[in-house]
Amino acid sequence: MKDHAEGTITGDQQLRWKRAGERLGVFGAHLHRYGTVTSTNDVVAALAGEGAPHGTVVVAKRQTAGRGRHGNDWFSPFETGLYVSVLLRRMTSPVLPLAAGVAVADTLRHTANLEVWLEWPNDVVAVTAAGESRKVAGILTEATTVDGKLARVVVGIGINLREASWPAALVARAGSVEGVTGTCVDRDEVLIQLLAALSARCDDLECGGVADLLQRWESLAPSSNGTMVEWSVGSTRRRGVTEGLNEDGALIVRVGTGYECLVGGEVRQVRSWLDTP
Repeated sequence: MKDHAEGTITGDQQLRWKRAGERLGVFGAHLHRYGTVTSTNDVVAALAGEGAPHGTVVVAKRQTAGRGRHGNDWFSPFETGLYVSVLLRRMTSPVLPLAAGVAVADTLRHTANLEVWLEWPNDVVAVTAAGESRKVAGILTEATTVDGKLARVVVGIGINLREASWPAALVARAGSVEGVTGTCVDRDEVLIQLLAALSARCDDLECGGVADLLQRWESLAPSSNGTMVEWSVGSTRRRGVTEGLNEDGALIVRVGTGYECLVGGEVRQVRSWLDTP
């Protein structure tokens, strides 16, 4: 466990990590803690370029340029969230983002007693007492290829733990564990449980347990079956009804009498006939 700048390690944290032991698997050996970084994904990528091993973990208290998919910003104020990225060198499975989503959902259900759900492809949402769906966590997976071959994958995870002054663009969509449950969860405990859950899922994938992983993802994503969704192909909007995942983790959508398989990309649930194209 390495301390960088403001990433102070307390005696209690050291004890917790020791107790976690083998549950952390490969993610327990090379942990780097930072105070403020631009992006934990960027730090992991830089460490990878210097030869950092498979399983390297970077966690920060704040990101100044945190990002989500498609170049979107990830709001990362000081100590209100868990911002963590891991380096994977020997895993090439296309379902890694889904494995990370399952790990996050299972962690929040266990540590915060928060019933969260997954939405395609990598949003973790919770429903407030008022019935509003709020995104409490997200995942960004970035792959690097060398000579046409996959060299490494960086999986970045952001979890909103505390309430924050959300930017105007996020007020209606973002939420936090504290905001939904009214309870503050321990950041370090969530980190330990998350890495243990991710380690278990990665072990399953390396042992060929893709089918079980996809089944678990679907069980946590009710909108992946029988839900009308909309997405864009260039300037054209498409609509169809979800039919679960295929063996590669792509979302199957029934369009008329045919089927399409979506890999990544954004889909929007069409909640009623009032949601016109």
